[in-house]
Amino acid sequence: MLLAVLCTGWLQAAPAQAKRKNLSIEEQYELGLKFMNRGYYVKSLEQFNRIRNYHRDDPYAVKAELAIADVYFKKSDWDQARLAYEDFMRMHPRHPDLDYVVFRIGLSLYKKAPKAPGRDQTWTRQVVNTWSGYDARFPDSDHWTEVDERQTECRERLAKKELSIAQFYQRRDAWVAVEGRSRNMIEDFPESEYLGWGLEMLATSLAWQGDQDGARRMVERLVEIDPKKGSRLSQRIERIEPELCD
Repeated sequence: MLLAVLCTGWLQAAPAQAKRKNLSIEEQYELGLKFMNRGYYVKSLEQFNRIRNYHRDDPYAVKAELAIADVYFKKSDWDQARLAYEDFMRMHPRHPDLDYVVFRIGLSLYKKAPKAPGRDQTWTRQVVNTWSGYDARFPDSDHWTEVDERQTECRERLAKKELSIAQFYQRRDAWVAVEGRSRNMIEDFPESEYLGWGLEMLATSLAWQGDQDGARRMVERLVEIDPKKGSRLSQRIERIEPELCD
């Protein structure tokens, strides 16, 4: 009885295997896409790897390589996706879809990056580095708008991270460290929405270190951005100097 069942199963599977062997490379590729879109990721990877390994000289082998990275991305395996996209970029540095590949490398990193500025932002910084100069490299890319939006978000997160650290040192009167962090933020992210906060912290740190002229220059910059905040900061700086003399 068991033998009969096994034979029946083999006979049913054999035509399906034979049919798949008769598919053209394009049809095999389309089958892999169908598996991927339906969430059959193991089957899709097998299909694309088969094309890549056995038809290396065919243009569909290159398409399969890129599709493998897409499968990892769709299954939220961000590390494997990034590595696969990076491998593709190294192997095909002049590929017409390179803008898409760089976009997906950055997006894989973005998915790993924590949204809270207080946490380790290593991945966020890698996103910014990956997409740096994207507009110059790929001015006609369909992905530029999304890259710009997410890049801005990441830069703001990094700016806030720097100022959060500066604030930590400020509570401990570690003014040299406050100056370093706030100055880095101002220089690295001059268009940030947190620029005013950075100028305020830098001016305060300079004032407490006795550099009143440097502090006033920061006040002048803040006045250009926000006159009210600049005025309040100016009054605060004026009160610091007498305290240094006490």
